[in-house]
Amino acid sequence: MKKKIEGTIHRFIHDLKTMQSGDGSWHFCFENSVMTDAYMIILLRSLETGEDELIGRLVERLWKLQSVEGTWKLFEDEREGNLSSTIEATFALKFSGMVDPGDDRLRKAERFIDGNGGFHKAHSITKFMLAVHGQYDWKHLMPIPIEFLLLPKTFPVSFWDLSSYARGHLAPLMLLKNQRFILKTNVTPHMKNSPRSLIEPGYNDRELRLLSKITEGIQAIASIPAHLHQQAGQFAVEYMLQRIERDGTYLSYFSSTFFMIYALLAIGYKKSDPIIVKALQGLKGMACETKNGTHIQNSPSTVWDTALISYALQEAGVGPGEDSIEKSVDYLLKKQQFKYGDWAYESVVKPGGWGFSESNSIHPDVDDTTAALRAITYSAAGKPSIRPSWDRGMEWVLGLQNRDGGWPAFEKNKTKTILTSFPMDGAEAAATDPSTPDLTGRALEFLGGRAGMTKDHPKVKKGIQWLKLMQHDEGSWYGRWGVCYIYGTWAAVTGMKAVGVSSSDPNLQKAKIWLESIQQTNGGWGESCYSDQKKAFVPLPFSTPSQTAWALEALICLEDKPTPAIDLGMMALLDLMNGAADGVANTYPTGVGLPGNFYVHYHSYGWIWPLITLSRYKEKYG
Repeated sequence: MKKKIEGTIHRFIHDLKTMQSGDGSWHFCFENSVMTDAYMIILLRSLETGEDELIGRLVERLWKLQSVEGTWKLFEDEREGNLSSTIEATFALKFSGMVDPGDDRLRKAERFIDGNGGFHKAHSITKFMLAVHGQYDWKHLMPIPIEFLLLPKTFPVSFWDLSSYARGHLAPLMLLKNQRFILKTNVTPHMKNSPRSLIEPGYNDRELRLLSKITEGIQAIASIPAHLHQQAGQFAVEYMLQRIERDGTYLSYFSSTFFMIYALLAIGYKKSDPIIVKALQGLKGMACETKNGTHIQNSPSTVWDTALISYALQEAGVGPGEDSIEKSVDYLLKKQQFKYGDWAYESVVKPGGWGFSESNSIHPDVDDTTAALRAITYSAAGKPSIRPSWDRGMEWVLGLQNRDGGWPAFEKNKTKTILTSFPMDGAEAAATDPSTPDLTGRALEFLGGRAGMTKDHPKVKKGIQWLKLMQHDEGSWYGRWGVCYIYGTWAAVTGMKAVGVSSSDPNLQKAKIWLESIQQTNGGWGESCYSDQKKAFVPLPFSTPSQTAWALEALICLEDKPTPAIDLGMMALLDLMNGAADGVANTYPTGVGLPGNFYVHYHSYGWIWPLITLSRYKEKYG
């Protein structure tokens, strides 16, 4: 096995070096659901831009991804198909003008939509898209007046209490709802909604309480300034325009940019306006190639992939003085952010973080920042010119720690639980930005492994205490940004070990027993996207490379010598790495954007995490 490990490490290093771009970065596809492909077709047709060639490629990919039952899915083992994805793909195919409306594949999809509750059962974002194109009644969407945007931060609930992701999407959505905007062209299709689904949606007690609080706040400020309604609309416009990146996209997300374009049209912008033209160009720049054809990414992962690959190569023995590492470090240093973003409302530290995608300049996050810092650590130690960048990044990470001791993704202390009742699907996960075990574990792993901090440091101690409180009874931790319990448990275990928590610690021993208990008979690990919907571990019938690597790295860091579980796992990982590269095991999504709604197949993950784990095994056990 030793020879096979060394040979695989050597091959991975060679292949990754040859894939590196001239500027030092690595470009891998961030493959998400069909939503972005469908929305791009819809956007191009409604803006009447032509673009038949791109639309044709996107149409081709949508057909390839349709199931034999006529549905579209978020992940391979989604049993019945996904209603929202099927609505989006069907509407886009009809809108493309390249599909016969009587095509049997469309009829199958429409029967599925009709049989599963129609549009009213779709995700809120899908309903907003449909409403913009005259397919859904605005009165059924988000009963919150636009004046909500003006509630002061001192009020119990305000726009600023929402997560940055939620704010970014809410600004254009509220403008669209306020205008009851509908854009129809000569080729806009009509989607027949099931008459059985036309019951108005109700709201639960928690949602009604939140709506009541918002109404109280608006009434309290209504008597003060004149033209409140107009001011709220202007606020939404300025909020968006101030957050447009140099590639024309709004916050570097496809989804927020898509709705921003329609929101600007709603208030009178022309389709030919330079802001809209540039935004569309930015979205077209998010295209990547997959085995099923051209795909539009929601947010290209270039900075994330480059940081992780540079770090993985260094863990595998590539020195900081080698050309590939020097070029990657130069690239990452250029992507460090020195502008104040929304995160600065809650944190007093200077800018110094990193974001996820290449165009991101004002929206850093903790995970990308620790990834970049891992990659530049050895270079910063050897070159005084790099050290200030490392110091600023380190200071930024420490400054983002939440009151409870854990780390959030984008902004600290966005934790008002009442906002999880916001009347939008997915609000439980998207409306706030709480501490999560995976982000906290990864922050601790960096602080211990690269910054030399130990469990006695006050900030680290708080992080460990919070993590221990979050462990589930059976020994796992929930991971918010990966699938899911394997991901969270790996992050928590490696994080606590890096800062000096003993392997004999009861929490770590429970985690070890749990990881061994879910190992598959072939030695690997695999977890379904259903886990984050059911909030309990759901196994896959096969192993995936990234989940096997995560579980193994956690076990390796706990054990002084290889155990039968580790050896069996290593053989499974080597088989995955040296076998066929195009099976479902290699394409199953193991990243999460929005639990229950948005999953990601990172094309880079089959390289990064196995390489790190193989290197850990070799370093520790020889």
